[in-house]
Amino acid sequence: MIDSRELRNALGHFATGVTVVTTRNAAGAPIGVTINSFSSLSLDPPLILWSLAKKSHSLAAFEGAAQFAVHVLAADQRALSDRFARSGGDKFADVRPSSGLGDVPLLPHCAAVFQCSVEHCYDGGDHLILVGRVQRFATDERPPLLFYRGRYATADGEPQALAKLAWGVC
Repeated sequence: MIDSRELRNALGHFATGVTVVTTRNAAGAPIGVTINSFSSLSLDPPLILWSLAKKSHSLAAFEGAAQFAVHVLAADQRALSDRFARSGGDKFADVRPSSGLGDVPLLPHCAAVFQCSVEHCYDGGDHLILVGRVQRFATDERPPLLFYRGRYATADGEPQALAKLAWGVC
């Protein structure tokens, strides 16, 4: 049997970018969550994917959403990552998002933003896998925020302070 903690530690050897995914819930309230499970899937058609823990408080909002936006965070946006990784509270307080497709909140100053329509949702064990069709995107030449071996890292590979985050559980 595979020990889930040991598996998570082993998977942590794969450096990932840090993203915040946003949408609106059925009542129209902005929803956002920090995730690092983002990946490109296809260029033709333009598809991306990400996954969200089924125990996430945001699950119902993303299951019912027609659109979402993936924000690739820049190296200086660690506080934004921490904010959206936590459960509860007004994650959008003091953040001035603009509006994207379907009035999805768009966070400012990110390295890249992908506005997507939901193409598919798949069962992925303890996660829901969401596939999005990229409708619009924008980039900024800013270095990315990375996550490596349980810590934030910079593009030069130097670990930053330990972050104890429950990715996709917010």
